[in-house]
Amino acid sequence: MFSENKPLNFLLWVISGIFVFLFLYLLVKLFPFYKALLVFLLKLFTPFIISAIIAYLLYPIVKKMHAHRIPKAVSILCIYLVFFGGGAYLIYRVYPVFLTQVRDLNEQLPHLISLYESLIYKVYDSTSFLPEAVHDKIDVVIAKMETNIENITGKIIGGVTRIMDLIVLLTVIPVLVFYFLKDFSKMKGLIQQRIPGKYRKQTEHMVREIDKSLGSYIRGLLLVCLFVSVVTYIAFYFMGMKYPLLLAIILGLTNIIPYFGPIIGAVPACAIAITISTKLLIYVLIVVFAVQLIESNFISPFIVGKSVDVHPVAIIFALLLGGEVGGIIGMIVAVPIMTLLKVVIEHVMILRHAD
Repeated sequence: MFSENKPLNFLLWVISGIFVFLFLYLLVKLFPFYKALLVFLLKLFTPFIISAIIAYLLYPIVKKMHAHRIPKAVSILCIYLVFFGGGAYLIYRVYPVFLTQVRDLNEQLPHLISLYESLIYKVYDSTSFLPEAVHDKIDVVIAKMETNIENITGKIIGGVTRIMDLIVLLTVIPVLVFYFLKDFSKMKGLIQQRIPGKYRKQTEHMVREIDKSLGSYIRGLLLVCLFVSVVTYIAFYFMGMKYPLLLAIILGLTNIIPYFGPIIGAVPACAIAITISTKLLIYVLIVVFAVQLIESNFISPFIVGKSVDVHPVAIIFALLLGGEVGGIIGMIVAVPIMTLLKVVIEHVMILRHAD
């Protein structure tokens, strides 16, 4: 039926995209009016959101263990202890080193900026033939870069040193995850009961499709990011690179962003390497390129696969829109949101044609 109405389907996709864009645009423009309320609600629901995501990612493992005749309570307890026990040990080992490297980077920032300025002055000498207006623009770019770097490092330090907020999260989240895993089937049943019987079967099918594409994508992507962080850290550590853990975490996190992520993550590493030596910069570029080559050609196809069946042009558009609306966070959530909307719109259209 869809093949017979391709122009109509395309028109509906375009109209839906326009409405989504306008909605997001209004959200951005009206943000100052509801910022305080949004911040309060976000802080209140953050433990629930994080716990729900963790439970959603862990539940398939519990389900598989339960299918092998392992009692559900025992399955949950094993996964719970392994995940949170391993996570707690990792935080215990990694967090102090990460915090030390962030503080050290913040202390070394004036020195790094002075090195960049000396490099820029060399560029000035080699580009003296350019008009004075060009040099003025370069000065403005440098000033903005210094301000942005200082603001970013300040925010990172402020974020990772909020001990009380971190303690609350680490205390509440494990409890919430346990109950979410324990009562996952009950909550699913309650939601199903609220769906009208006429749409229940199609809605269940839609949820399965979302889980199949989005769930597999997120789980695979987290494993890929872990691989990138671990391999990059090992390489940077043995190369004698400064702040290897911090840079490896940045590379792993930005790898969540398709296409642009590896480039964004490589910028801080290259910026620090160039202040040490050109040779180290070349090594860093080789490591980043090699890791991304292995990840994109071997790791991602095997772990992530074809979970997100969306054209690359649509993904790039979603990334640009997400970056414009929400910066790095917007780019991270752009592909999952687009995948979710794609599945929902397709099933809504199926329901409309069925009626």
